[in-house]
Amino acid sequence: MKFHSLYAALILLSPLASSTTLELKLDKTMPAIEKFYLDLHQSPELSYHEQETGKKLATKLRALGYEVTDNVGGFGVVGLYKNGDGPTIMIRTDTDGLPIIEQTGKSYASTVTVINDEGANVGVMHGCGHDIHMSSFIGTAQQLMLHKDAWQGTLMMVAQPAEEVGGGAKAMLKEGLFSKYPTPDHVIALHVSASVPAGQVSMKNEYTMASVDSVDITVKGKGGHGAYPHMTIDPVVIASRIVLALQTITSRELSPLEPSVITVGSIHGGAKHNVISNEVKLQLTLRSYNPKIREQQIAAIKRITKGIALSAGLDESLIPVVYVHEDESIPSTYNDPAQTNIVRSAISSAIGQSNVLETEAVMAGEDFGLYGRTDKNIPITLFWLGGVEQAQYQAAQTSGATLPSLHSSKFAPDYKVAIPTGITAMSNAAVALFNQ
Repeated sequence: MKFHSLYAALILLSPLASSTTLELKLDKTMPAIEKFYLDLHQSPELSYHEQETGKKLATKLRALGYEVTDNVGGFGVVGLYKNGDGPTIMIRTDTDGLPIIEQTGKSYASTVTVINDEGANVGVMHGCGHDIHMSSFIGTAQQLMLHKDAWQGTLMMVAQPAEEVGGGAKAMLKEGLFSKYPTPDHVIALHVSASVPAGQVSMKNEYTMASVDSVDITVKGKGGHGAYPHMTIDPVVIASRIVLALQTITSRELSPLEPSVITVGSIHGGAKHNVISNEVKLQLTLRSYNPKIREQQIAAIKRITKGIALSAGLDESLIPVVYVHEDESIPSTYNDPAQTNIVRSAISSAIGQSNVLETEAVMAGEDFGLYGRTDKNIPITLFWLGGVEQAQYQAAQTSGATLPSLHSSKFAPDYKVAIPTGITAMSNAAVALFNQ
């Protein structure tokens, strides 16, 4: 049975199916969308370099009849279509790839290599599924134009660059996304999942993804000969004490009811066996949901690092430097419950209630949350689009094997099933929000 025929059967069997569910007839449009996906997959571009990707998306939207502005906040694209009076619905996709050498073994695997901003030769891959996102995005833009009689209002299609480095949403908002263009009443997005079978989606109300902060700590000391440690103040020892002490922030300072992660991902100091260095550098990632917890994490890190340094005998002038990369910080993603319930119901009607799963929040981050953290207090919803091939998923369930994750060189979503599911889910979610 063809997937789209199965899809039609699911819609008919769904107890939630209603007359407002769109009949998309994707058999006619999917060949071109799949071709577009393969092109995107084989031509990924790194964050802040999505020039050709942006052009492709802008060209597609213009051909569909949208009023398009490109190069927004870098290589972002905004497509608008006003279809009478009604709310403004924003649908967002992200466009950047990752510095990964693809190892999926697929005939269409990316072979792109580039010199990155640091001068290194790196492979480039859509290892986070942004090519799935963009293909579903264009497919949704197409279907909503084909079914203009089903909704009224302003459709705002936004292709955002630099999601992987947390800069794209900030750049587009700074350039006037919500002031030069209509302010959306609702913002929705999807993200492919490496743990949900293709043909299904999952979502949850309230917090669904974490805030993310990158923090650098420079630990200073007084170096010298390794044979005479008593004549030094060893920054390696100080840094070691700091690493252990940081573990007590989550376990002893924050409420156990509030999720918190503080991970030291990198530690570098010294260059020779018998030399005590003057400096050690630490790199941390912080994760939380509650903005107050984030503030407590950062304040505690600064207090603990200073206290340990002073207890080792360092002067105030040599206390550790704690640098928070505010330009890369992103807030947690909070799915507005009322809006998310509408989205859930619409998708259930379209693909069958059994194919819409409840999920748990994750500590991964997404700058999509920024669209809801403006002074306009706009409701947002992000849902997960299943990407795992069914047989692979079942085999992993049986054997207990670990599936390739997002950002894995071996992540290969089942695009032939995932993309039409994404188009169907997003198109119906948008129409439901237009017509609520």
